[in-house]
Amino acid sequence: MGADELELIIPDWPAPEAVSACTTTRGGGFSRGPWSQLNLADHVGDDATAVSRNRELLGQRLALRSEPVWLQQVHGCDVCKAEDAENHPVSDASISSNPGVVCAVLTADCLPILLCDESGTHVGAIHAGWRGLAAGVIERTIEALPVSAGKILAWMGPAIGPDMFEVGDDVFEVFVRHDRQARNAFKKHGDKWLCDIYLLAKQRLTNVGVDKIYGGGLCTCSDHSRFYSYRRDGVTGRMASLIWINSPTG
Repeated sequence: MGADELELIIPDWPAPEAVSACTTTRGGGFSRGPWSQLNLADHVGDDATAVSRNRELLGQRLALRSEPVWLQQVHGCDVCKAEDAENHPVSDASISSNPGVVCAVLTADCLPILLCDESGTHVGAIHAGWRGLAAGVIERTIEALPVSAGKILAWMGPAIGPDMFEVGDDVFEVFVRHDRQARNAFKKHGDKWLCDIYLLAKQRLTNVGVDKIYGGGLCTCSDHSRFYSYRRDGVTGRMASLIWINSPTG
């Protein structure tokens, strides 16, 4: 694959035509070394020029009318309105109702969740690591969208899979204390637990009334050729998951 060719994952979900969404892989782009190839994060030690070229290439490939709203993600639960955001807002989710405004999150094992409503008038993107999930980032984002939860569609992108995500008792306990059904997302593994972050997210989406849930099952940690993984590599790049409402033509 050439540097100017990108391998993108397009969500398989019944989103309205007005909504566009995708997740990048590491395929294509200009980064080298542990960040090879399409690293889109500017905070992980990669060459700034390469990251800038990667972002420019992505914008060209997707025919974006504006730069994605890149967040300063901190594993919290703050949600921002992308159209009002400036200078990399500290937030782990963004929403938008404005055509052409691109919501985006960066991940390398954490779970990206993309949202839209059935009419294609509201969209959102969530960065959901276990800390953000436990803090309520899903609930906060659904609450921030000006539409009932029953009209929201959710798509879960690539994340560390349930056979690779080993956690301690502290993680197990924080989720089970919140909701006993979370026990089903953990499997004992020696003195640790294997955690299914997809199931935890699905439970929390369902609990707030979102029942149209798609995606899941792509493991970042076990697929070195397609995905960055912080758990696997430590120093590595980040994929981007993006969603936006298409601007009217003409």
